[in-house]
Parts: sequence; structure tokens; C-alpha cells
Amino acid sequence: MLDRFKGALLGLALGDAMGAPFEGGLLEQVTWRILVGRKLRWTDDTDMAIGLAQWLVDDAALDPDALAMLWAERADWKRGYGPGALKTLTLIKTGMNWREANVVVFADGSMGNGAAMRAAPLGLAFHDDPERLSVTAALASSITHAHPIGVEGGVLIARATALALDPDLKPDAFLAELESGCEQDAFRSRLAQARRWLTSTPSHADVRKRLGTFVLADQSVVTAIYAFLRFRDDFEALLRYVVELGGDTDTIGAMAGALFGAHNGLRALPEIRLADLESRQEIAGLGKRLHETFGS
Repeated sequence: MLDRFKGALLGLALGDAMGAPFEGGLLEQVTWRILVGRKLRWTDDTDMAIGLAQWLVDDAALDPDALAMLWAERADWKRGYGPGALKTLTLIKTGMNWREANVVVFADGSMGNGAAMRAAPLGLAFHDDPERLSVTAALASSITHAHPIGVEGGVLIARATALALDPDLKPDAFLAELESGCEQDAFRSRLAQARRWLTSTPSHADVRKRLGTFVLADQSVVTAIYAFLRFRDDFEALLRYVVELGGDTDTIGAMAGALFGAHNGLRALPEIRLADLESRQEIAGLGKRLHETFGS
């Protein structure tokens, strides 16, 4: 289990860093490559996941106000934070309550996948307590994503991470369990589609059309889950597939990478990639602390 905790966090960071150079248009890709060079540098996806993991192990009360401020203080545009997220986190940092800040940019709250990209640590922490997992994941998601789609995206990845820890994972049962716990039809219908594809091989175009590769949670979260299941024994093939699909490649890579690492453990991640990953030891250390605090 310790290996899987470390693997989930490092898989998230590695998927993020490997997907980041291919995210967005040509201008964004060139800008990122200039900032990064040849290093495997992660983005806001991993930055927020690290903050969440630190909160889980350091804050016994699990105070959401403290988590909101921790995220706000970590936010750095050079990590690829989007303008909406930066505005929300800046408002929190300057004193606005997150319960107000999370509806300033979007009146109904964000539907983006920002809550999902960072949610894997919650699945690790509460893997043996599904009710607490869902409640805590919804609360953590709500700090920046007040819309039900954005919230459920975070809950869904947290639940998927917990289920992926099972070494005997059965894809159909895995998807059925996730589908049965969803409140939003946008996720249920896509999970049902992913189940139908377990016995076929859809084209990249079909996956883009039916599951999506966009920044909205309902158009990327199930894509990451499906990609993980399709390439759950080969991390390099998984990330190649994510990049070939295009779209929000860093976040889809982060979510799929976290699931791969949770299922297969650190030892299944490619060492040649890990050797170049930024803050590898810090992230592995957080996985160890999460396991010491919540593992069983």
C-alpha cells in the first residue's frame, strides 16, 4: 500500500509534467517549453495536489479555510494556473471568504476540472471510508469550484483513486461502481459509454466526441478514467494516448497518471522519466506521510 500511495502522487505529477508540453495551442506550448526547457516540470495540477496532501497530513481538524489559504499562498502563474483560478485564489489570499470567492468569476461556480486534477490524495486518505471520502472531496472541491459539475468531478476522481488501489480491479465493476455513485447525468452517461467500450476500440475522434478532452470536468474526467483502464499496465502507452487525444493533456495526464500509480504502485512508473521529474523526493515523501497517517 505504501508503494501505491507514492505511486499515485508521483503518477499524478509525472502525467501532468509529460502532458504539459502538449497542452493548449502553439503559443502556449512554445511558452511552456521556453519556461521549462528539457525538465519534467509539473503545473498547477500537481501544485494543488501537493498542497492538498500537505493539508491532509498536517491539519488534524481538516479545516477548509486553512486549505483555501494554503492553495492561495501557493498559487503562481508560472505553474500554468488559469486566469479564473488565479483570480479566485487571489481574492482568497487578500481576505475574501472562499464561499464568496468561488462564485466571483462564474456566478454559478466553475464547471472546470481543476477540482478533479488535484483530488487523488483524498482518495488515498479515505480509501476505506467511502462516505467520508465523498463528503471531504465535495468540500475540498467547493473551495474553488462551486458548480455541481465541478464538485462532482473532484469527488469522482477521489473515488476512482480509492477504487484503483485494489490490485484485483475489474474494469466493468470499477466503472459500474463509479457510475452508481454519481449524481450528475453528464458523468453517468459518459461512464456508461466507457463501459460499452471495454469490449471495443473506439477511434480517437469518437473518444473526443463522446467523452471529451476539454477543460470542463464533464468533458475530461471520464476521459482520464477510460484512458487509465485502456492502458492500465503501460504508463508510457497511457501518456502517448493522452497526448494523441489532445486538448487538456496535462490535466487528463495527471488524473490518469494518479489512477495508474494508485493501481500499480511506484515500481510500475518508468524510472527514466522519474529521474527527470521535478521534486520527486518531496512528492514521494508526501506519499509516505499520507500512508503513515491514513494507510492500512
